[in-house]
Amino acid sequence: MRRILVANRGEIACRIIRAAQALGMETIAVHSAADAGALHCEMADVAVAVGPAPAAQSYLNVEAVLAAGTAHGADGVHPGYGFLSENTAFARAAQAQGMQWIGPCVESIENMGDKNRARDIAAACGVPVLPGSIRFLPDDLSRLHAEAQRVGYPVLVKAAGGGGGIGMKRVDGPDTLAATVASTQALALKAFGDASIYLERYVPRARHIEVQVFGFGDGTAVHLFERECSVQRRFQKIIEESPAPNVPAAVLASMSAAAVALAAHQRYSGAGTVEFILDADSGEYFFLEMNTRIQVEHGVTEAITGWDLVQAQIRLAAGTLAPCAQHAIRRTGAAIECRLYAENPARHFMPSPGKLARFRLPAGMAGLRVDTGVREGDAITPFYDPMIAKLIAYGTDREAAIATMQAALGATVIEGIRHNAVFLGRVLDHADFRAGRVDTGFVERELAVLVGESAAPVAVPAPSAVEVRA
Repeated sequence: MRRILVANRGEIACRIIRAAQALGMETIAVHSAADAGALHCEMADVAVAVGPAPAAQSYLNVEAVLAAGTAHGADGVHPGYGFLSENTAFARAAQAQGMQWIGPCVESIENMGDKNRARDIAAACGVPVLPGSIRFLPDDLSRLHAEAQRVGYPVLVKAAGGGGGIGMKRVDGPDTLAATVASTQALALKAFGDASIYLERYVPRARHIEVQVFGFGDGTAVHLFERECSVQRRFQKIIEESPAPNVPAAVLASMSAAAVALAAHQRYSGAGTVEFILDADSGEYFFLEMNTRIQVEHGVTEAITGWDLVQAQIRLAAGTLAPCAQHAIRRTGAAIECRLYAENPARHFMPSPGKLARFRLPAGMAGLRVDTGVREGDAITPFYDPMIAKLIAYGTDREAAIATMQAALGATVIEGIRHNAVFLGRVLDHADFRAGRVDTGFVERELAVLVGESAAPVAVPAPSAVEVRA
């Protein structure tokens, strides 16, 4: 490959462009009208407009995005995360036009993208799965209440055609089940083009642990250890770290082996993440889903292993990456990532679009990596995910990584919008987080303590809708 179409925006587009440039490759950026002049466009060799601001008319417009690639001689395409990253029609169309897909084969995307099918495959590989229901199509909910009783309340209503927590809701009893299902169906149809749902047993004290895998497309795969992602709001991750604190080594080893077995069974190619729910009370773990793409939090894994996962993806697709053995992958130290969002924690994390009147992220701090797709003067628009930047801190141990992150957050200056930097700092200071005993309900339980006063002085009206959340 000589020229890669980067089918994304923001910080992940910038990340892919840097990786391609380091490998001596050229890049083609795409942008909506709202992103004209964005950082990823400035970094790329070519930037092509693909439509108006709404994502459905630009970044999700398969024909327009592919036309940008073919017009400028792309022989590879990297989809990043979100948007078209797990869209099999896009992958097939790109390959039909002679572009190498920098990701797993379409069959893997289809198998793992259908959450019910993924559960069945995981179970066949010997991976523990939570009790769940059949798949419910929009026009057939006749067995809904019977299945909910069989699975056992409380249940989670989940979109069958996609993940990322979009539309996922807890239901404690039959009275609210039908209304919750209707709401999830509507959100799933908008986000994934698939309104089907399924039910899954809810674990009251759940920890969210995921394993980074890398497959070589030949039936072999390795893991690059785990990440703890239990600090969440509205089922969206905020802080990720590795190693996962206070999890027995035997449990992590079993979880990692299960993830590798699933990837190997799929003859998986490239970077992927197998996500698990760990019951904090029983110590049991269960398969949640597999994401067939690079993750937002991949920098945590890169910090502790020394791997460049995006370069590895590109090299594998280009045929220049040789398989490696599991024993060749080592973890050193600890890393933690905080996602800086343009949002108001005091108002249920409502997005806060607007212009970055002042924007200063710590530069040159030892042990700190900063990934962003915006600069001072740029706008955080209401059309896309409101993430401003990712801060990844590395240290010899967890305490050192947390100290570096606290210093980084303290040195961050953002004005013109509301943001969550102070909120993140309070999470890091919380006794439960410091002791490594959080679960996915931590933020909700401790919200009053974590929010305190507003994180920034400038109030900005919230948008009517955010179209894409990675």
